[in-house]
Amino acid sequence: MNKLLILSLLISFNLSVLVLPIWIRKCRRVGLLWEDMNKINRPRNVASSGGIIVILAFIFGVLSYIAIRTFLIKDGIESLQIFSLLSVILLLGFVGITDDLLGWRDGGLSARARIMLAVMASIPLIVINAGAHEMVLPIFGTINFGLFYPLVLIPLGIAGATTTYNLLAGMNGLEAGQGIIILSFLSLVAYLTGSNWLSVVGLCMVAALFGFYIYNKVPAKVFPGDIMTYSIGALIAGMAILGNFEKIAVFVFIPYIIETGLKIRGKLKKTSFGIPEKDGSLRLPYNKLYGLTHVSIWVLSKIKKKVYEKDVVYLIFGFQIVLCLLALVLFRGVLF
Repeated sequence: MNKLLILSLLISFNLSVLVLPIWIRKCRRVGLLWEDMNKINRPRNVASSGGIIVILAFIFGVLSYIAIRTFLIKDGIESLQIFSLLSVILLLGFVGITDDLLGWRDGGLSARARIMLAVMASIPLIVINAGAHEMVLPIFGTINFGLFYPLVLIPLGIAGATTTYNLLAGMNGLEAGQGIIILSFLSLVAYLTGSNWLSVVGLCMVAALFGFYIYNKVPAKVFPGDIMTYSIGALIAGMAILGNFEKIAVFVFIPYIIETGLKIRGKLKKTSFGIPEKDGSLRLPYNKLYGLTHVSIWVLSKIKKKVYEKDVVYLIFGFQIVLCLLALVLFRGVLF
């Protein structure tokens, strides 16, 4: 009967694949198009905020999982935790689409507003007292955080993951591919640590992202928008909290920690784009490095004469995969 759960993943994937072309055509018809900043002459021809379809595909996949567990398998289902997590993602999806509508060129939501709204979006996990309050920390040993965990650490985790995941972006396929890698790994972690239900929830998003990646890879026909990046960040943090593997999630989140540091170096004003040449290759936009995309362009330029957008994206993917493999080794005592 558990094989029926694969239907949930198929629903998420197929909805994403089948509905996105409709969204793309509609955006082109009404002019909801964004510039592809890493292409020569920066054509304004890419459908905007396709992440809304990803979120819908994910939601319906998860709801089908709940239905299968309730009506067919007829076993216990962690409905409270799942619906609380979905509430967080939907709230942050609303914040993301608002930011998209206001437009990044015009500043969108202020950094303060994003953080405050992300903190407020964490309330569904706070009110159910999600996660384990005890954590084992180096040097300090086991610490019971008590109410400090739900009232402070959960909001910080949701706000931190949401806002920082949104920083490493700007290349075709980058946000979706990173989401696929990280959420696939965290779903494996959830399965190995006994949270099978959380693993399925994570894989529903992975399935939806696979469908989206088909249209978002170089050359992109649709962009995710903040609605998708905020939601992915929230899901990463939510899975870490509900599955009690916060340290593992923080470790695989290292690229975003580095990205945050580099963006702060540029006072959060430097973009992650490259400067496109006539042959489609990219060069560095600044004299200094203000993001992992810049680091990738710099590293690749030392190896090959021409650096293309897909090269930059694949190098970051490779770095993320290496971190996931390292996590399996470093945290093997917890996972196996």
